[in-house]
Order: sequence, then C-alpha cells, then structure tokens
Amino acid sequence: MRLYIDIGNSNIVVGKGIKTIEETYRYKTDQTKSGDEYYAMLKHLFVGVDAVIIASVVPQVNTAFKTFITRYFDVQPLFIGPGVKTGVKIKTDNPKEVGADLVAGAAGAISKYGEDAIIIDMGTATTFSYIEKKEIKGVSITIGLDSAKDCLVSKASKLLQFEFEEPKNILGTNTVDALNAGLMFGHAFQVIGMVRNIKNVYENQDVPVILTGGASKLIRSIVPDTYHHDEDLILEGLIAIYEKNL
Repeated sequence: MRLYIDIGNSNIVVGKGIKTIEETYRYKTDQTKSGDEYYAMLKHLFVGVDAVIIASVVPQVNTAFKTFITRYFDVQPLFIGPGVKTGVKIKTDNPKEVGADLVAGAAGAISKYGEDAIIIDMGTATTFSYIEKKEIKGVSITIGLDSAKDCLVSKASKLLQFEFEEPKNILGTNTVDALNAGLMFGHAFQVIGMVRNIKNVYENQDVPVILTGGASKLIRSIVPDTYHHDEDLILEGLIAIYEKNL
C-alpha cells in the first residue's frame, strides 16, 4: 500500500492505494505541529504502507513529515523536487519556483487527459496553468475563493462569517445570499474569462479544462459543463510520478 500526500497551505490531503486512489483524507495544515504530533494524528493511515510520495508547498512542514515517517515507519518519503522524474517539462523564467503541487497537477492531467490542458487549482490561491505537449508554458495566480471570503469578512465590520452555499440567483436579497452570489459567481466568471483568454492567446480552443482543489466543487455548477471536475488530480499526478521513479 502507498500514501500519496498533497501538503498545501490550508489543507493536507492524503490518498491511499496502489496505482489508484482508494481512500482520501483531509486535514488542516498546521506549521506549528511537530513530527510527533503529526505521527499521532496520521499513524493509522500508515498500516501496511511501504511507500510515500509527497507534493508540498509548505517547507516548514516537510521536516516534520520526513522525521516521523523515517523514524516510526522506516520509509524514505519521496518529495517532488529537483532530480525526481515527473514527465513534465517546465518553460518558465525560474523552473525551481514552480510549486510541487503545480507539477503534480500537470502530471495528473497528462496521464488522464493528454499532452495539453488548462488546470485551475482552487485552494488558498487559485492558479491557472497551461500545459502544451507535456510542458508548463506559464501560470497565473490569484486569490482563492476561501481566502477572498476571509479577507472580505475581516475587513468589513458589518459582514458576518457564513458558509458557502450554491447561490440561487446572481443577485441576493439578503446579506448572506449577496455574499454567496458575489463571491461564487464572481470567481466562476473570472475562471471562465481566464480560460477563454488562455485558449485565445495560445490558439488552442480544444484544450481540456480541468477544475481541481478543495474549492472547485463550489463553482462546478456555474462553469461550463465541458470543464472536467477532478478533485484528486494532484494525488493522481503523484501516482504517475511515483511509477516513473520505481
């Protein structure tokens, strides 16, 4: 059995299986936790596990994970980074700046949808990646949906915390409905506009569009139904990368 782990700024997502994701688990990322604390929280997932592959954008957590995994389970985790075969080419000014999550997402898209893709990863930030012939051509980064909500509520004294719900209309008739409509329709239309312009700039109208990340399910009913919704894309990319490094 193997564990595929995506360590993001807000959440840690763990997939368990062999060549496929059989179960997934989601935890809050906590940069203050020690290796022993993460061990106590996650040890039940390591029963029967002989390999671990990790995509992380939180360096502070990497040491804690490497420490408890090697100490308690005698497994050397494989972190996505320089020297790891990914099957993804990177064409950016500084390839080392490209996050492990973007690389894993690209690997997942290539393995499932072909050599070209537009990937929208909706987490703490919303990122747009354009993949052509297995190469990351460029990335755009904007504030994520949850981050936008938290920022707005913290800056406006009359707005209360609320839970996202699918908006009934593009305009609300009360504060909560207005917030849901503005944030979710606004983010969805931003996604649609970005996708349209990426297609135009790169002259690739048939490229598959893939929504992933924890917040992607919030707008999936608003965006075109031609978009693929693949919440486990990064974990599936980790499967593809692991197979290349056996």
